[in-house]
Amino acid sequence: MQPIRGTQDIFGEDFDRFRYVIDTFNTTYELFGFQGASLPVIEKTELFARLGESSDIVSKEMYTFSDRNDESISLRPEFTAGIARAYLSSGWQQYSPIKVATSGPLFRYDSPQKGRYRQFHQFDLDILGTEAPVADAIIIQTAWKILQECGAPGDIFVE
Repeated sequence: MQPIRGTQDIFGEDFDRFRYVIDTFNTTYELFGFQGASLPVIEKTELFARLGESSDIVSKEMYTFSDRNDESISLRPEFTAGIARAYLSSGWQQYSPIKVATSGPLFRYDSPQKGRYRQFHQFDLDILGTEAPVADAIIIQTAWKILQECGAPGDIFVE
């Protein structure tokens, strides 16, 4: 039996590299004052639908199903909606501004192709409770440091 198209098994040296990147993310975000968070892999579909019914993620790419109570549930396609939900429903506002870091699997029904998967691992850094422009600079600086620690060349730029 083969894995589902668009998923992958990670083992041996590939797993060691995968784990190194995760460990580097975890140790680096702490240096910049971020706190780790773990979020559910499933959420109510309405949480993601707030992204906009017309977005490709909501209309075409989410894995959505009904649970035994006929409630619409989706596998998370991204982190921001879940972080915002947790911020509001779990009382995280009392720590504002708060720097949150998380990582884990995300799921999108996308046409699998080389380098694109239906289940993939992603990292996320968010600063909630402030509109200060320095928050964006802190996220960029943290991400840059993570890339450097993982061995990315120093002359990376975005066009």
